[in-house]
Amino acid sequence: MTVLRVQKAIKLIDDINIKDPVSDISNGKAQPKEWLYGLRMSECLAQFEPDAGIALQIAARAQHIKRWSITRDSYPLGKAGYFDWRQSLGRLHAQLAMEIAQQVACDEADIDAIGRMLRKEKIKRDPQVQTLEDVICLVFLQFYFTDFCKKHDEDKLIRIVQKTWAKMSEKGHQAALKLPFTDEQHTLLGKALA
Repeated sequence: MTVLRVQKAIKLIDDINIKDPVSDISNGKAQPKEWLYGLRMSECLAQFEPDAGIALQIAARAQHIKRWSITRDSYPLGKAGYFDWRQSLGRLHAQLAMEIAQQVACDEADIDAIGRMLRKEKIKRDPQVQTLEDVICLVFLQFYFTDFCKKHDEDKLIRIVQKTWAKMSEKGHQAALKLPFTDEQHTLLGKALA
């Protein structure tokens, strides 16, 4: 029954994210950006935490659900505007994912957990929230870090790696160190973690 609920929830999430007007390239093919991101999140979670429960599986897939509907440029420039934008996104992702979890008859504890995870409440104190954060960081490092490196100077990249690393658990760190980084990225990682 749990597997069926997860499958139904993932289909509902994918039905939303497949409508993303922005594309990302995977294996030479354009895909809806947030649909692809959700797929990568689920795949990474399955490797990182194979025994993840229903709430964590749904939250991972819904991490960027309908993200395109709240644009960064609708908030002021600077750290405060960026923080407000991220908070708004977290509330949106939580609301949509919780509604989907209700539709597939998840229990209240799982629905509440999905909301907590997507709003990033109690990172470092709630194991589920921390696992989701680890997966988010791993997906960033595996799939998006290379392009990120092309857009920013070394000092900014070092700060980003340090912030990313600080969000992760020791288990997350160990998984990150096994990712197939380029020589330049390994050097950058070394500088950031020195």
